[in-house]
Amino acid sequence: MSARRSAWRSSTALIFYALILGVVLGHFLPAETYPWADETFRFLSKAFISLIKMLVVPLIFATIVLGIGKTGDVKAVGRMGVKALIYFEVATTIALVIGLAFANLVKPGLDLTLPSTGETGLAKPKTLVETLLHLFPSNVIEAMGKQDILQIVIFATLLGIAAAHVGNRAKPFVEFFESAVAVLFKLTDYVMALTPLGVFGAMAGAVSHHGITVLGSYAKLVGSLYAALVVFALIVLVPALKLARVSVKRFFEKIREPFLIAFSTASSEAALPRALERIVEFGVPKSVAGFVLPAGYSFNLDGSTLYIVLATLTIAQAAGRHLSILEQVSMCLVFMLTTKGVAAVPRASLVIIAAGCASFSLPGEAGVAMILAVDELMDMGRTSINLAGNCVAAVVVARWEGVLGEEANEAD
Repeated sequence: MSARRSAWRSSTALIFYALILGVVLGHFLPAETYPWADETFRFLSKAFISLIKMLVVPLIFATIVLGIGKTGDVKAVGRMGVKALIYFEVATTIALVIGLAFANLVKPGLDLTLPSTGETGLAKPKTLVETLLHLFPSNVIEAMGKQDILQIVIFATLLGIAAAHVGNRAKPFVEFFESAVAVLFKLTDYVMALTPLGVFGAMAGAVSHHGITVLGSYAKLVGSLYAALVVFALIVLVPALKLARVSVKRFFEKIREPFLIAFSTASSEAALPRALERIVEFGVPKSVAGFVLPAGYSFNLDGSTLYIVLATLTIAQAAGRHLSILEQVSMCLVFMLTTKGVAAVPRASLVIIAAGCASFSLPGEAGVAMILAVDELMDMGRTSINLAGNCVAAVVVARWEGVLGEEANEAD
């Protein structure tokens, strides 16, 4: 009886209650009629995400420096990076293929109409050279201020390697970061106690602004995305965990809370600190988790990659433009390159979609304006799969390196 009672009061259960309550109140308190309710919802959501963002940079930075500096194995860092990139490329390629298949089978764009105008105000996507140059931070403080995760990962990795090379003289330096990580994990626990309030605000605000009725005309597009994401999880994430010889059930139970946070807030940053903590508890060493998870948010956006190709082909269908198989394959190759390193670009997925449309003579602005009505709802799904995919990547790389903890080996 006590176990059942505690399950009803668990953090995951509270998040579910907040989700349901958010949908109900958001529906009955629309933003146009009740502006005070909208302001309240926005405050709860924004305040929670701001608290999370406060943790992201110091937690990632300290974890990577500690993981690399403490092990002292510099060769393992390069080896781990290569293995992570191999997994990232395989996973994102399969995500592109699944998005392509669903777009051609379901054809969600046939039921949609492009608006006559659509000003999106999107930033320009980075070129390949700009993306490569972006890897090297010229000002670390500026990178931390902008929360540029990729540049922070590069600097922290180099700093950890330097500490490993210094040897015993770096012991006080490494011990400082060891204490810092312990304190930051405890601070994460404090902030995460507010998760139900943040989730409630985010969900209620989304429903209050867009309403549930908006789903009618977009049902096929939204349904196609979520079905494709489920298929991706079943044919990529689950087999990857099986190949890594870990308990699939225990893994998903462990990441359930950060997964729900990512889904309800549509924010990868909101879920990252808790995901990092849970993956370390699962048996992935801090050195691996602290490197792979942040790097994955630039190179392994499985859900976003799948969404980008599905949305672009939906725009083509709505415009009455038939793309040949060769054009579709070319589009996937373009997206495979342009999706790398875009995590720091505002509204990154829409930026890439607009750029892809321009490359293939599709109405980019009108197309983005068309899908914008339900982009937030679809963002929830793709963000949660991005999180799950990067957590799986950390487990796979840890197993590949032979450093995964024994507790992860329990059979289902």
